[in-house]
Amino acid sequence: MSTTETIAPHGEMQRGLKNRHLQLIAIGGAIGTGLFLGSGKLISVSGPSIIFVYMVIGFFVFFIMRALGELLLSNLHYKTFGDIAKDMLGPWAGFFVSWNYWFSWVIACVADIVAITAYVQWFNPNIPGWLPALVTAVVLTVLNLQPVKIFGETEFWFAIIKIVAILGLIAVGLILIATKFQSPDGDVASIANLWEHGGMFPMGASGFVLGFQMGIFSFIGVELVGTAAAETENPRKTLPKAINSIVIRILIFYVGALVIIMSVTPWHKIAADQSPFVSTLAIAGFGLAAFAIQLVVLTSAASSANSGLYSGTRMLFGLSKDGHAPRAFAWTNDRGVPSKAVFFTCVFLFTAIPLLFAGDGVIAAFTFVSSMCATLILFTWGSIVVSYIVYRRRYPERHAASKFKMPLAAVAPWLVLGFFVFIAGTLLYGDDTRAPFLAAPIWFVILTVLWQLRKRRLIRDGRPLTAPVPTIPHPLGED
Repeated sequence: MSTTETIAPHGEMQRGLKNRHLQLIAIGGAIGTGLFLGSGKLISVSGPSIIFVYMVIGFFVFFIMRALGELLLSNLHYKTFGDIAKDMLGPWAGFFVSWNYWFSWVIACVADIVAITAYVQWFNPNIPGWLPALVTAVVLTVLNLQPVKIFGETEFWFAIIKIVAILGLIAVGLILIATKFQSPDGDVASIANLWEHGGMFPMGASGFVLGFQMGIFSFIGVELVGTAAAETENPRKTLPKAINSIVIRILIFYVGALVIIMSVTPWHKIAADQSPFVSTLAIAGFGLAAFAIQLVVLTSAASSANSGLYSGTRMLFGLSKDGHAPRAFAWTNDRGVPSKAVFFTCVFLFTAIPLLFAGDGVIAAFTFVSSMCATLILFTWGSIVVSYIVYRRRYPERHAASKFKMPLAAVAPWLVLGFFVFIAGTLLYGDDTRAPFLAAPIWFVILTVLWQLRKRRLIRDGRPLTAPVPTIPHPLGED
C-alpha cells in the first residue's frame, strides 16, 4: 500500500492501523476491568467454576468473530457492523445497531472510569472519587483527538503493558506453586486449591450459572475489529489474523491468570470488592508487586476505555454518514479524526462522577453499569449473527467463494443465538443484575421513537433512509 492510500480528505478516515494495532486494540478493549476488577466478584459467586464459564463464553464468541470476519471480507465497503446490519436487515437495523453499540461503549467507558476510581483510592482512600473520574475523562478525550495511527500506537503499548503483567503474574504464580510457597496466613500454593475447597463447583449449579452474568462483560471488546476495519491497512490479510488469534489469546490470559490466582490463594479468601490480582500478591506477601500490579490494572482500565471510546466515536461517524445522526458528526479534521463525534461522546463520560455517589460503593456502581452494558451487547452480537444467517441465504455465492468461512456455518449461528437467550436468563436471575437488565428495554423504546422521527424527516426531505453500501469491488479487495 502506498502512503497516499492512508491519507484521507475531510469527511473520510485514514487507513493507518496495521495488523499489530488491530489485534492489540481488540485485546486491549476486552482485557480490562472485567478481568482485573470484576473477576473478584465472579470468583466469590462461582468459585473455580469461573474457569469453565470463560471457556464456554470464549467458545461462542469465537463463532461470533468468525461470522463477523466473513461478513466484513465479503464486502470491504462495510465500515462497521452497523453497515452490515443495514445491508442485510434494513435501514432500521443499521440505526438500532449503531446507536446501541455507541451507547454500549459509553456505558462501558463509564464502568472503566468507575473502576479507575477504585484503583486510585486503593493508593490513597482520601482522594475524592470525582477527581480521578474527571481527570480520566479529560485524558481520554485528548487521546481520541489524535490521528488514528497515534491512537493505534498508544493502544498497542497500553495493551502490551497489561499482557506482560498477566504473563508475569502467571510466571510468578508457577514459581510459587512449584516451590509450595506458604503465605503469612498459612495457605500453601498448589494447583489442588482449585478443588480442595468445595470442589470445582463449590456454589453448585446456581453459582456456575450466575458466573455468566459478568463473565460476558469481560469479553466485550473483541468485536472492536468490526469498527477498526475501516482504518486498517490490507484488511484481507490483517482481519483473519486478528480474528483467529484474539479469542484464543484472551482465553489464555483469562483462564491462565485465574487458574494461577486460585492456586496461589484459595478462592474463598479472595475479596469480592477488590482486584484478585492485587489481593493475591498482597496475601502472598508481595506488597511491592501488588503495588506494581495496581498500577498496571489502572492503565488497563484506561486502555479498555480508550478502545471503547474509539469504537463509539466511529459508530457515531457512520451514523452521521447514513443520515441517522447530525451531519456535524461526519466531519473529520485534517488528521482524519471525527473530532465532533469525539467531543459529543466524551460528554457522557462525565456521568461516571454522579454515579459514584448514587449507589452503595464502587463495586455496586460497577456491577450496575457492566450488567447494563452486557445486556446491550447481546443485541449487537445478535445482530451480527442474524445478519450472517441472512447473508448465507441471500448471497450463497459469496459464502461459497469466501476464503474465511465461519466453521459449522449452518448450525453455529443458531447455537449462538440460543446461548444469548441463556445469558439473558442469567442476567434476569441475578439479584444485582436484574434491575439493569429490565431497564434496557427503555433504551430500545427510545430508539424506536427516535427512528420513527428520523425516518419521517428523511422521507420529508426526499433523502434515502440510509446511505447505500457500494457493491462495486473495493480497491483493497484485490488479492
